[in-house]
Amino acid sequence: MTSPARQLRGKDERAPVALSDRAMDNLRFIRETMERSASFTHVSGIGGVAMGLVAVAAAWAASRTTSDGAWLSIWLGAAGASFALSAFLMGRKSRAEGVALLSGPGRRFAWSMTPALAAGGVLTAALARGGHFGLLPGTWLLLYGASIVTGGSHSVRPVPVMGMAFMLAGVAALASPPAWGDAYMAAAFGGLHVVFGLLIWRKHGG
Repeated sequence: MTSPARQLRGKDERAPVALSDRAMDNLRFIRETMERSASFTHVSGIGGVAMGLVAVAAAWAASRTTSDGAWLSIWLGAAGASFALSAFLMGRKSRAEGVALLSGPGRRFAWSMTPALAAGGVLTAALARGGHFGLLPGTWLLLYGASIVTGGSHSVRPVPVMGMAFMLAGVAALASPPAWGDAYMAAAFGGLHVVFGLLIWRKHGG
């Protein structure tokens, strides 16, 4: 006859957890926690400077065209070139540090920027279709600044500050005569990118 004590031990008996499995679980938890709390530090200062130079060239070319369609094409082309340069240089910086560009912080940075940039794309199409080209510079600056502020909440401190400067430039552009649009674009997309790009390069490298 089996004793009650032996039956009780049999019911409560559990398989021991291997020490290596527990250690792996702890390491996985620590890594995921660090990824959630880490900042995106791979914003490229050199990329910011390059984007600024592209914008200055685009402003010079756009100010000399007399066609709204050509003006829009120049700025959209400049936006595409700037995005490609920025992505390439951020990718190079992240690879140099042995981290995937779209790791946890990078993914949050990109995702946070997306809504305002998507809204900018929709408004660009709507304003261009209605012939309201004079409103585009201020709209672009305002929404680009908003995207930088939201994305910058996951990045180094100069990034959201730059975003606020872009938003202020957008408000000023919308309150100014439409003929000043290219000047605002050169000052903001050109000047602010260069200034903050140099600041980021000096403090955070790349």
